[in-house]
Amino acid sequence: MLDREADALYVRLSEAEIVESEEVAPGVIVDYDATGAVVALEVLKLASRFGEATVSSLQFDAD
Repeated sequence: MLDREADALYVRLSEAEIVESEEVAPGVIVDYDATGAVVALEVLKLASRFGEATVSSLQFDAD
């Protein structure tokens, strides 16, 4: 999910319960389940990292 107002991108990879979160780089948070598998990824300050033009062109398909 792209949140332009918050300038953040959140990608949920699994419906598993999140039991731990780790900031693996400044503004990049990875969420893990009880087995240590990645459940979600969040990137903050997206436009300043990649440029507004790149963020504006992002497209997502949801199945």
